[in-house]
Amino acid sequence: MHRRDFLVLAGTTTLALALPGGRAIAAEELVSTLDPALKRALADAALQAARDAGASYCDVRIGRYLRQSLSTREARVQNVVSSESTGVGIRVLAHGAWGFAATNALAPDAVAAAARQAAAVARANAGLQGSPVRLAPAPALGERSWRTPLRRNGMEVPVQEKIELLLGVNAAAMAAGADFIESNLFLVNEQKYFASTDGSYVDQDVHRIWAPFTATAVDKASGRFRTRQGLGTPVGMGYEYLDGDASGKIALPGGMVQYRDSYDMVEDAVAAARQAREKLSAPSVKPGRYDLVLDPSNLFLTIHESVGHPLELDRVLGYEANYAGTSFATLDKRADGFRFGSERVNFVADRTVAGTLAAVGYDDEGVPGKRWDLVRDGILVDYQTIRDQAHILGKDASDGCCHADSWSSVQFQRMPNVSLEAGPAELSVADMIGDVEDGIWIHGRGSYSIDQQRYNAQFGGQLYYAIKDGKIAGMVEDVAYQIRTPEFWNACSAICDAGDFRHGGSFFDGKGQPSQVSAVSHGSSTTRFDGINVINTARNLG
Repeated sequence: MHRRDFLVLAGTTTLALALPGGRAIAAEELVSTLDPALKRALADAALQAARDAGASYCDVRIGRYLRQSLSTREARVQNVVSSESTGVGIRVLAHGAWGFAATNALAPDAVAAAARQAAAVARANAGLQGSPVRLAPAPALGERSWRTPLRRNGMEVPVQEKIELLLGVNAAAMAAGADFIESNLFLVNEQKYFASTDGSYVDQDVHRIWAPFTATAVDKASGRFRTRQGLGTPVGMGYEYLDGDASGKIALPGGMVQYRDSYDMVEDAVAAARQAREKLSAPSVKPGRYDLVLDPSNLFLTIHESVGHPLELDRVLGYEANYAGTSFATLDKRADGFRFGSERVNFVADRTVAGTLAAVGYDDEGVPGKRWDLVRDGILVDYQTIRDQAHILGKDASDGCCHADSWSSVQFQRMPNVSLEAGPAELSVADMIGDVEDGIWIHGRGSYSIDQQRYNAQFGGQLYYAIKDGKIAGMVEDVAYQIRTPEFWNACSAICDAGDFRHGGSFFDGKGQPSQVSAVSHGSSTTRFDGINVINTARNLG
């Protein structure tokens, strides 16, 4: 996997215990919560101590971060880990500079001491930075709360039921022709309490779930093998996502099925086994230029890498140059009305859509979630900002893009959900394919690479179908498409309507030093791009 997805699926113990102070716990402890009165008392102690230490601003984040991961392979359970990490992070603005400190001691004296330490760090930083922090105003929210809409809390589901699901998935795939299969289930619950000297006390309960698998088929005569990963997406939902509700299925041409709002993991695993075996005999693609029909299960990653990241303002400003890179989408391009894509391309940032990974009521600066344009009618119009960046763009408020992955990590700019709007006119996937003379229909996330400015990139997938004269002409293999970001989005010639709109997502998007991870969704309908360069990725070993 790419370094931004460095928490590999096999490393379930590492995943569960990755947070600072993380400890293994019994599964039953995953449903417990902190006392609301204790959280308010700790927050008030920290805020008062920060004021007494000369802070002009302070925010406090009291977090309880719960993780559960389950891993299976064929008929075996590989690992089950439940973990918890709890503590308090305090950020202080004093003498125009930031300071931060954290503690895992949930006592008023301990958090007050951490607040004083954060103020001392701020005073020390003030002598090193060139200009004072300019903090955009945020509303005084008073007491607020927000919770991921759930029908069934995944943390309350017995481990045995989850294991039976995964082993059932494996058995179904093996019966359908897979030689090997590994399946996993990841659940996250972030119980986050935010308070600030602005007058906000915000209690949030955030849930996410992901159920990935990889099915493998082997040609025993040659030793060749092919894999197909699951097409389900990580979501900001409860265990109801895995109920396989038929309303969540979208039937596509050629018997393909994709999923929205709910996921039939067994059905997908059966299809994966058969398709992995079909890939063994699929012809290798002939390199050249093709019209690409990209399913949302593939396009979400291209949006993430070529739109979401380059429009993060900290990357544009060079703050991430040492690790994650910079951006081709510099500030002068917005001023000049840069054409990012064709006139049908509209990208929106949004932290409000239920079920998405980055959906929250408020970010980690107490700013309410919202929706805004990044690219409108193909023209670059905006970026993603947080409170101490808003003035750079002439904004009087943050976009609500501040996030930390732990109570012990300082919050900084992270991506909201970034999505390509559906086409306004009625257009089905079948109709789109019917207009293609020589193309390839691509599903699923594959390997990829992209340069440090998000300008040149290459993307693969899981399934590739040749399109000839408006008809699906069978599976092909060894496909990757190469892009230059503006040229690619300017080659967008058609977008299916809202009936096909679906989200994909990244559960572990890495950024920053020390690195932090966040989860983010990207939505689109099936989209066509004309004349895109396709290369053959087969390895000829002679």
